[in-house]
Amino acid sequence: MLLKETGLTTQQVIDLTEKYMIETYARFPFVAERAEGIYIYDTEGNAWLDFYAGIAVNSCGNCNPVVTKAIQEQAGQIVHTFNYPYSIPQAVLAKFICETIGMDKIFYQNSGTEANEAMIKLARKYGVDNFGPNRYEIITAVKGFHGRTYGAMSATGQPGSCIHKGFEPLLPGFKYVEYNNLKAWEDAITPNTIAFMLEPVQGEGGVIPAKPEFLQGLRDLADKNNMLLCFDEVQTGWGRTGAIMAYMGYGVKPDIVSMAKAMGNGVAIGAICATAKAASAFGAGAHGSTFGGSILNCAASYAAVTTIVGEKLYENAAVMGDYLSDLFAKMPHVKDVRHRGLLVGVEFDAPKGADIKHGCVDQKMLVTAIGTSIIRVIPPLVITKADCDECAKRMTLAVKEAYGE
Repeated sequence: MLLKETGLTTQQVIDLTEKYMIETYARFPFVAERAEGIYIYDTEGNAWLDFYAGIAVNSCGNCNPVVTKAIQEQAGQIVHTFNYPYSIPQAVLAKFICETIGMDKIFYQNSGTEANEAMIKLARKYGVDNFGPNRYEIITAVKGFHGRTYGAMSATGQPGSCIHKGFEPLLPGFKYVEYNNLKAWEDAITPNTIAFMLEPVQGEGGVIPAKPEFLQGLRDLADKNNMLLCFDEVQTGWGRTGAIMAYMGYGVKPDIVSMAKAMGNGVAIGAICATAKAASAFGAGAHGSTFGGSILNCAASYAAVTTIVGEKLYENAAVMGDYLSDLFAKMPHVKDVRHRGLLVGVEFDAPKGADIKHGCVDQKMLVTAIGTSIIRVIPPLVITKADCDECAKRMTLAVKEAYGE
């Protein structure tokens, strides 16, 4: 909806939002009106360089024409029905995803946190069904992030943070262990442990890639102890890390994997995929979702994931991720640059993260800060070297401003 169609001013839109919405977000100071490619345009006509991609969502670019066309065509036929009739978009998307990522079964959800809830439920039910009522415990990672619904929040290894604070008691049955420390994960296993659950690259935890030997070690431990290996690929999935799924780049296959974000390129959809063995724990009535697998959203998702794979955007993510990281490493005051594909974390030598983020806003560029000293950069996977150069140029100006130079 364009501003002129509402009769509102930009300030009136802001005022209405602040008056009627329960605000938990630190808003950027503009009203987004339209978007295309790697830019978002506000109601004042400004173009914002979007290296946030809706938090790693718009991987095909904002308003990708293939995805937009799929939405428009499907909306003219049928938008939604309950999950008792079969539908073409559900079926073709299921086939494409399962065959592309080497999994047997899929279950659709509406978001990343719901996908992780489904993964937790499936793992627990698999344990109880096969090994008894106490086999439900799941080991997750310190500084991991899995979402904000109760199960996903309880699995999130950030005790004392704003994610947990005020919402206790959390769901029991989770144990948080140091990331990339295989011995600690092995020592944490008890007779009641049924699964490991973690991100192949920690996003909210500071952009920390897993060591290859760590993931392979977890796979071996899971097999040895009749456990499941569960990967949260809500953020890392569908090209972000330079592989179609991050685990495919590591060569370590999980029993269950969650996905969302880039899966719909802006349309709300998530899913879990599982091996036939793990999926067997879900039968009629064990889980469900009114909107999960919406026909419209599946049509959009099919357009998005086939574009990512068909245009090999994951390969561009690998090349541009290396190039962009090299540019960041040359900026002043950079302590470390960590990345896998176009999931990039830039750590500075002082707690200037928020200042740098707001300095980027002053430069009409969107990035996000993690903690006190890390900037996370997660642009659309369609970016070019010229786009990376522009990003580094604007961030350098923001860094100098933050440091008073």
